[in-house]
Amino acid sequence: QVQLVESGGGLVQAGGSLRLSCAASGSILRINGMGWYRQAPGKQRELVAGISRDGSTNYVDSVKGRFTVSRDSAKNTVYLQMNSLKSEDTAVYYCYTRATTRETGYDNQYWGQGTQVTVSS
Repeated sequence: QVQLVESGGGLVQAGGSLRLSCAASGSILRINGMGWYRQAPGKQRELVAGISRDGSTNYVDSVKGRFTVSRDSAKNTVYLQMNSLKSEDTAVYYCYTRATTRETGYDNQYWGQGTQVTVSS
């Protein structure tokens, strides 16, 4: 299986920055995509940013120009650099990966445990 370990959440003032990291480990044959979702209280989980195997990225409109998703393929790690944070960015951020494993031989999506990001205004 695949394990995802996140780090980097915390409390920051509006206008500040945070960097989230997520490292994937386990019986991984191939990572096909990684990224981040978030879920604020009372709201549905939404895709924040993703990066595919070929390096293409996508972002939810509300974070474009402020957040940057990147990866270190050698370390199976994805990052989310968050700048100019706003109070509406407050949420639990969940890392995900779409990976093919030795056990299954096909693509599945795996989730991290979530890390809290709180932006104070």
